[in-house]
Amino acid sequence: MISTTALPFNKVRVTFSLDHGHPAGATSVVGCFNDWTPGKHTLRRRPNGRRSASVVLPRGRSVSFRYLTEGGVWTDEPALAVRDERGNGRLTV
Repeated sequence: MISTTALPFNKVRVTFSLDHGHPAGATSVVGCFNDWTPGKHTLRRRPNGRRSASVVLPRGRSVSFRYLTEGGVWTDEPALAVRDERGNGRLTV
């Protein structure tokens, strides 16, 4: 699930979240906003049973991303149908 929150100065907080344990193991959201760096935005367990990580982006920016779980397992955002030319999830905030 992806949620967005408008911030001052034409910024948007984008929160990426997944159910706890699906996929199993430590999971990061990686994309063009963090130079596809694993571990930079690790999903942390929340009291509601989900895992999430947030990034702040300029309003109107389009980003490509995927989830990367330990062991090199790539996962797509299940709620997002839009893909870039490489098959990565594509989101415009």
